[in-house]
Amino acid sequence: MSDSNSPQLPADPVVSAAPTNPEATPVASTPVTSTIKRNAKTRQLLGMKGAQSGETSIWKIRLQLMKPITWIPLMWGVICGAASSGRFHWTLENVLIAAACMFLAGPLMTGYTQILNDYYDREVDAINEPYRPIPSGAISLPQVVTQILVLLGAGIALSFGLDQWAGHAYPTITTIAIIGSFVSYIYSAPPLKLKQNGWLGSYALGASYITFPWLTGQALFGEVTPTIIALTLFYSLAGLGIAVVNDFKSVEGDRQLGLKSLPVMFGITTAAWICVLMIDVFQAGIAAYLIHIHENLYAAILILLVIPQITFQDMYFLRNPVENDVKYQASAQPFLVLGMLVTALALGHAAIG
Repeated sequence: MSDSNSPQLPADPVVSAAPTNPEATPVASTPVTSTIKRNAKTRQLLGMKGAQSGETSIWKIRLQLMKPITWIPLMWGVICGAASSGRFHWTLENVLIAAACMFLAGPLMTGYTQILNDYYDREVDAINEPYRPIPSGAISLPQVVTQILVLLGAGIALSFGLDQWAGHAYPTITTIAIIGSFVSYIYSAPPLKLKQNGWLGSYALGASYITFPWLTGQALFGEVTPTIIALTLFYSLAGLGIAVVNDFKSVEGDRQLGLKSLPVMFGITTAAWICVLMIDVFQAGIAAYLIHIHENLYAAILILLVIPQITFQDMYFLRNPVENDVKYQASAQPFLVLGMLVTALALGHAAIG
C-alpha cells in the first residue's frame, strides 16, 4: 500500500508566462518553455508532485491515477524478500517469476491503493493537488471505481497463481495480498480512515512500503517465519518516518479538513524531529539485531548507510521540511533502500549459513 503522499522525485516548478511585448516570440515556442511543458507532462503521467491538468487520453489518465513513481519502493521490497529467503537463484524461471511478483506489488496492488486513496481523498486533493485526475474532472467516478475493482481482482488472481508456482499448501501470498488490500481500504476509506490519525496512518503506510512486499518476496522463494514478520514490522517503524516526510507537503489541506497528520498534531519542527529519529533509530536497531546474529559486516555497512541520511537530514529536512521534503527524499532515500537490501542479504546469508 502506498499513498498519494508518496515519495516524489525533485522536479523543476511548473511556470507559465505571457510575453509583455505582443510582437515578441511566444513563450511556448522557446526551448526552455517546451522543456518545462515536457517535464510537466512526464510528472503528470508518473503521478508526481508539480504536475498540471489537461491530459485527455483516458489511458494516460488511468496510468496517472496509478502513480507509477510510487511502485518502485514496493517492487524493491519484493527484491529484499527474495534476497532474505536465502533461496533465490539466478535462473531464468526465478527471474521471470520475481518479475511477476514485482508486477503484483507495483502496478496491481500499489496502483489499486493509489486510486482508492485518490477516490476517498478527492476533497483534500482539490486543495493540495487540484491537477489530479479526479478533482480536475478528467475522469468520472464510475470509471475510477471500475479501475479499482479490475486492479484488485487481477492482483488477487496473480497472487494465487504465484502461490501455485511456489507449491504452497496454504495460499500465503494470496493472504498477504488480501490483508494488504484491506489495510489499504481502511487507510483511505471511512469510517476508520487510518490516515486521519498521524501515528496509525503513517505506520500503515510504512508497513506497506516494507512489510507486505518483503513478506511476499520471502514467501515466493522461502518461508515466512515469525522472526521475519517481526523484523519487517520493526523495520516499518523507520518507514513510518518516511511516511511522515510526505505529510509536510499537504499540511495546509490536512488542517482545513481536520486530518491529524503529525505535522498538524505537533507542529512542523517537532514533527520533523519525530520523523528523522524514527528513520535513524529503527535502522540502528536493525543493525544491532544483525550484530546479534553475527552478521557483523552487514551491520557495519548498514550503519555506514545511515550516516549520509543523517547528514541530509541536517542539510535539508530539519532546516525547512516544507520546502525541502522532495530534495531530502531524493538525496537520502537511496541510502535507506540500499540499507534494506543489505539487511535482506544478511538475513539470507544467515538462513543458509
